[in-house]
Amino acid sequence: MEYNQQMKNRLRRIEGQIRGVLGMMEQQKDCKDVVNQLSAIRSAVDKVILYVIGDNMERCIRDELQSGHASDSVIQETIDLLMKSR
Repeated sequence: MEYNQQMKNRLRRIEGQIRGVLGMMEQQKDCKDVVNQLSAIRSAVDKVILYVIGDNMERCIRDELQSGHASDSVIQETIDLLMKSR
């Protein structure tokens, strides 16, 4: 699968958020602030997961339709990935 620049940029942003939380912890910031930032990171990671799964599903379905081998297995695999990510 090809991962586009938008996906990579999202992950770089998350990486920066994680460094920020580590800095907050080193500075002994309030736990509510740290938890808020961790929640934002989790939400951002969830969005990347959905983006990767959605993009992959679209490509797989297109490939199977073009090859004449369309099946429900691609959709089931996608559902399994979504369930695993939770």
